[in-house]
Order: sequence, then C-alpha cells, then structure tokens
Amino acid sequence: MSDEARITEPNAPVEGSDQPAVASFFQRYGLLLLVAGITLIADIITKRIVEAQIPLYTSIPVIGPYLSWTHTQNTGAAFSLFQNGGVFFIVVALVVSAVILYYAPRLPAGDWLSRVALGLQLGGAAGNLLDRLRQGYVTDFIHFQIPEIGFDWPVFNIADSAIVVGVILLIVASLIRDHKA
Repeated sequence: MSDEARITEPNAPVEGSDQPAVASFFQRYGLLLLVAGITLIADIITKRIVEAQIPLYTSIPVIGPYLSWTHTQNTGAAFSLFQNGGVFFIVVALVVSAVILYYAPRLPAGDWLSRVALGLQLGGAAGNLLDRLRQGYVTDFIHFQIPEIGFDWPVFNIADSAIVVGVILLIVASLIRDHKA
C-alpha cells in the first residue's frame, strides 16, 4: 500500500493482509499519544506540586528576579488571556483534541515532527482541560520577568508551553513539507 493510501484511508489494511492494522494504529497514533501522555503527566505532576507546596499568589525566586514559581489560578486561556472563559475553553479544548485525533492518521507516514507537535498540543489541551473540569480554573506557576526593561510575561504552566511549542513545530513541519514539494 502506498503512502498516499495511508494518508487518505486511516483504517486501511496493512499491505499483504486483509485485517485492519493494529500495527498501523501505532504507526499513526503511537508517537502522538506518547508525547501527549508525557506532556499530560508532566503538567499534572508540576501543577499538583505547586498546589501542595506554594501558597496561592506566593512567588518563589528560582533564578534571581528573572524566573520564579508563582502560584496563580487562571480562568482564562494560555498566559491569562480572556479571563472567565469557563465553558467556552472546555469546548475549545474538546474540539481541538478531536481535530488533532482526526488529522493525525492523515499525516504522511514519515512526518514524525507533525506527530510530536500535535502530541504536545493534545497533551497541553488535555492538561488544562482536566484542571478546568476538576477545579474551574487552571493552575499556572512559571513566571518570567526582566525587571531592567520592564518585561513581565504572564504566568503560565507546562501545558501552555507545550501548546505553544507544538504550534511552532507544526509551522516548521509545514515549511519542511512545502520545501520538499
């Protein structure tokens, strides 16, 4: 079976077999789900540590005034944008997750970079979704500042970082595909 058939037929049988491919499932989703799982676990663990160890709205310097762990509760989107989104952000996370899971098996067989990117986005969306469902807000704690120039980035978390890095990697993967074409 050609790569073209794999792109357009997510449940196609493995070449030389008349069975739908269990192995094909892992080829299409394995890396994505591995990256998503690692991202989700890292996000959950770091948030639970922060919730247990750092009082709300307390900041602990890590690297001078530049990096600190600052425990906050975010009812908005990534980087505290669009506060009090509530149900809207839950729906967005579910739709994004569904689109990722639909799109992933349609990627070219060798496009591992897009699978990593989508895995980061899926894991990040799932991490923040679980927080919203569990407590009505997202726990944020990573805070970058450069006081000398007045730079103060909104507090964020591992899930937010994974989503942003995933978007950047997806753009890079798209540029690579376009360059090869």
